[in-house]
Amino acid sequence: MSVQERKERERAHRHRLIIATARELAESHGWDAVTTRRLAERIEYSQPVLYSHFRGKREIVGAVALEGFTELTTTIRRAVADGPAGRAAVAALAGAYVDFAERNPALYDAMFLLDTGLPFADAATPAPLREAFEALLDTLGDVAGDAEPALFVEVFWSALHGLVALTRSGRLPPSEAPRRLDLLVERLAGR
Repeated sequence: MSVQERKERERAHRHRLIIATARELAESHGWDAVTTRRLAERIEYSQPVLYSHFRGKREIVGAVALEGFTELTTTIRRAVADGPAGRAAVAALAGAYVDFAERNPALYDAMFLLDTGLPFADAATPAPLREAFEALLDTLGDVAGDAEPALFVEVFWSALHGLVALTRSGRLPPSEAPRRLDLLVERLAGR
């Protein structure tokens, strides 16, 4: 292995370490606890080394969000992989989405609530975001009826996100979450 290859491998390792450490801190203590100073201490590198990978916290949050979209895509595809169709597929997708958000609150925040600088619904949208949308479209497009499939996905996704956000913030009682999800699936995809 050449010196250059070794340096590139070490740089890639540091990059992954920064992202993993930021995610760990955020899941344990919230995103306010994720600072470049604290990250540098945790990964045992100087802040200038951290800044050689990311310009700041916003880019770190964006990198975490990209990982999250990849994981969400895998979660959604796995939920419908066994071949449920129609309403059953939508219910499996919706349940997997809500479960993902509940299991990964800081990751979900990075993906949907925090400023990451990542463009959505744009020519420059990164592949993990497009792939997550396509995973939703692959299942929900089948039940869109007369509606434009992409528009239907946006509305369904917005409703799922709203249920997650309002339940997490305590504005909707968690005890009714399963019934709300069933109602959403029934009304928007009740075939």
